[in-house]
Amino acid sequence: MKLGFVSDSLGGASFAELLDSAARLGVCGVEINAGGWSTAPHFDLAAMKESAAARRAFAAAFAERGLEIAALNANGNPLHPTQPEQAECLKDTIRIAGEMGIRTVCTMSGLPAGREGDLMPNWVVSSWPPETQEILRYQWEEKLLPFWTGIGALARESGVERIAIELHGNQCVYNVPSLLKLRDAIGPVIGANLDPSHLFWMGADPLVAAEALGGAIHHVHAKDTMLNAPVQATASLLENGSLTDIPARSWSYVTLGFGHGEEWWRQFCYRLRMAGYDGWLSIEHEDVLLNSFEGLEKSVALLKGVMPVAAGDFSLQAI
Repeated sequence: MKLGFVSDSLGGASFAELLDSAARLGVCGVEINAGGWSTAPHFDLAAMKESAAARRAFAAAFAERGLEIAALNANGNPLHPTQPEQAECLKDTIRIAGEMGIRTVCTMSGLPAGREGDLMPNWVVSSWPPETQEILRYQWEEKLLPFWTGIGALARESGVERIAIELHGNQCVYNVPSLLKLRDAIGPVIGANLDPSHLFWMGADPLVAAEALGGAIHHVHAKDTMLNAPVQATASLLENGSLTDIPARSWSYVTLGFGHGEEWWRQFCYRLRMAGYDGWLSIEHEDVLLNSFEGLEKSVALLKGVMPVAAGDFSLQAI
């Protein structure tokens, strides 16, 4: 496996500072935020789209430091009913990735409105009242599947081999069954960006999810979640309070090891290897309370101690 981090983890740093920090931390590469919900401070999507020289200069800055571009990330809602620019960002990111020889693009599945004419996305998390089923039918059959059929074709045309969809709340694809449903419909270019932090707060088990996904894992985000049991006991894990008011929340994103200890992360890495995954572990630092560089340092140190790097070489002796 290879260790990296998401560029927005150091969103306040310049591009040169970002790459110099990655080199000092001893990671193999950086996953670059290209747009969507990110302001993409390190990646000018329009310039990259128009200029081959800009793309070459961007890649050269990595090579000069012995780093790789782990993936491009266009996380957003490409099915938002009133923000068509989100879908265009994803399409442009795929085209640019193809031009740059980057084989993985990370994104979200998208979440449309509940019916034609609605202006806001609608996430269904229960099976009753009956209208929830009509919402799901509309979202999948009339919006999600047609859109992703086109995106799958664009990825193949562009030479992008993996569209890694993050299993994230407020998206049509948010768990293992919904990811596999989309993959079955569109093809193996679709896979999971397995981020355990979201599965924690939705009540799933990332260790079991890794086994269930197997070869459908295209990318991994390393991010942790602290479950705040005293608040959870009365509020549940359906949390819509401020992301910055950590004491009041039932769950929060935290630095690796602050929600689940080293032994859990050791098991996670081993389960990934059991599932056949040998790609990137990309740290995504979103801890409100810890300094971003300190959080990255601690996360890198934890993963370096538990993640397998070299290929296995065990063989049974002839007896």
